[in-house]
Amino acid sequence: MGFWSNLKESYQRWTTITPSNVLYDRTLLWLFVILLFIGFIMVTSASIPVGTRNELDPFYYAKRDAMNVVLSFIVCYFFLKIPMDKWEKYYMWVFFISIILLVAVAIPGIGKSVNGARRWLPFPLFSFQPAEFAKLALICFLASYFTRRYDEVRSRKLSAVKPFLVVGVMGAFLLLQPDLGSTVVLFVITFGLLFIVGAHFLQFVLLMGLGVVLFVWLVLTSAYRLKRLTGFMDPFQDPYGTGFQLSNSLMAFGRGEFFGEGLGNSIQKLEYLPEAHTDFVMAVMGEEFGFLGILLMVFLLAALVFRAMKIGKESLLLEQRFKGFFAFGISFWIFFQGFVNLGMALGLLPTKGLTFPLVSYGGSSVIIMSISIAILLRIDHENRLMRGGHARLRDD
Repeated sequence: MGFWSNLKESYQRWTTITPSNVLYDRTLLWLFVILLFIGFIMVTSASIPVGTRNELDPFYYAKRDAMNVVLSFIVCYFFLKIPMDKWEKYYMWVFFISIILLVAVAIPGIGKSVNGARRWLPFPLFSFQPAEFAKLALICFLASYFTRRYDEVRSRKLSAVKPFLVVGVMGAFLLLQPDLGSTVVLFVITFGLLFIVGAHFLQFVLLMGLGVVLFVWLVLTSAYRLKRLTGFMDPFQDPYGTGFQLSNSLMAFGRGEFFGEGLGNSIQKLEYLPEAHTDFVMAVMGEEFGFLGILLMVFLLAALVFRAMKIGKESLLLEQRFKGFFAFGISFWIFFQGFVNLGMALGLLPTKGLTFPLVSYGGSSVIIMSISIAILLRIDHENRLMRGGHARLRDD
């Protein structure tokens, strides 16, 4: 009876949704694991044709994605051990490293160019995308800045000028790659954190107007961005040209209907849908698992975002502003990037190269996002210690 009793107790502990007597957010951890697992399955299914064509190995990208998943768990465990006061103390180092990486990738001969975009730093075993680290570095910088200048940001009408200058510098280097999508992500993160801090309303109006004007100008002055916009407006007008990606993505969702064609049975991934394992992995998900599969992904993403917001709210209630702003910044990042990726695949937004968090293929994206999850788990862990102390909590 002792063995079965212990087994039952262990099962109840691990299936209970985040009980109050453990030292970490179990729900967040399970969401992280589930999304990584689903991502590996979908990348494996979507990448077989391109792996066969490019590498003569149908499971080439699946093997690399498996390595990224394993590395994500290792990196997550390592960063989980770093106290949040270290992030707050060395925020400038994190920011300067991100700037150095963005400068390096823009230098010809150092940065690696793929499909006309220089966004990667090549290393012997992998390529790293500094834009992903820049998002995390900006959140760390802004969390520290808004903590130190909390009263100033809330009282002064033009207090957001300094943080947006920082965003402007990072955005300028990103646009040299070019990477408008990541630049917009930085803008949205900053805008969202200003709302959480409680900045003056006038600033939101001015910044929103400035952002719209800059976005329109960047689109109108770039031929390929303008083609993407016109292709988005009516993809079937030129299905073999500017509307090729979106028209095939929409056909994938149409074939999936409600229940989908089944895992591995996507036709659009067979050389019809470009970047099926990266930007358009959700189109393959829709074709193979239908509306129910997409609904599941929306639920998992929403649960992850709300969990991050809950951790941020608890931090602010404990008067831990740096942790709270950090958690809210990560939640805005996850939500916006997932929203844009899915909206792009569904034809609700113009095509942009943003990955679906923890699901799309891409080592830099998956690993940096895993670090962000580790930071959320660490923030929640420290909050629980502050609320209950060691005596009332048990580490499972």
